[in-house]
Amino acid sequence: MLKATTLKLQTFLDSVTEWTGKIISWLTLFMVLTVTLVLILRNWFDLSAIALQESVNYMHACVFMLGAAFALKHNDHVRVDVFYQHFSPKKKAIVNILGFFFLLLPVCLFIFIYCKDYVLFSWALVEGSNQPGGIPLMYLLKSLLLAMPVALIIQGVSDTLKCSAFLLGWLDTPEFLRTEELAETHHA
Repeated sequence: MLKATTLKLQTFLDSVTEWTGKIISWLTLFMVLTVTLVLILRNWFDLSAIALQESVNYMHACVFMLGAAFALKHNDHVRVDVFYQHFSPKKKAIVNILGFFFLLLPVCLFIFIYCKDYVLFSWALVEGSNQPGGIPLMYLLKSLLLAMPVALIIQGVSDTLKCSAFLLGWLDTPEFLRTEELAETHHA
């Protein structure tokens, strides 16, 4: 029962991160198109589109802040792995579990707690752009300061459940724990 529940929860959390990441990834295309449009409007038609310019900042913030969990899920985050890369999958699982509880979780909780009042104040003001014609949704942009640590915690819990399930023998070696040699034999 515990095994099935753990694996279902881990799969659900992974799917939330995957779904969010795939949606967010489309924003990079829209950012390029929006920047192109802003440049065309400014240089060919001598028009300034403040809201369009600000929308690029909003999209970039979404990609960066919400894409962090997607990068964590796919092991694309920055890692100093002088020792880690040579560890066995079991040692990597232990390091990942400890890393979640002693590094990722405390940092995410700190960010969330530290930014909560700042974001709530922005919502209370219904803060908008300080530029005339800008996007009147600054409070939504600032909400990403809370969404990012929540998304990272969700993915951190998922990875911790995967590592725990692997250590308990409930799961084969997850991709992100495979050593280079093991990954090569797995793909062959």
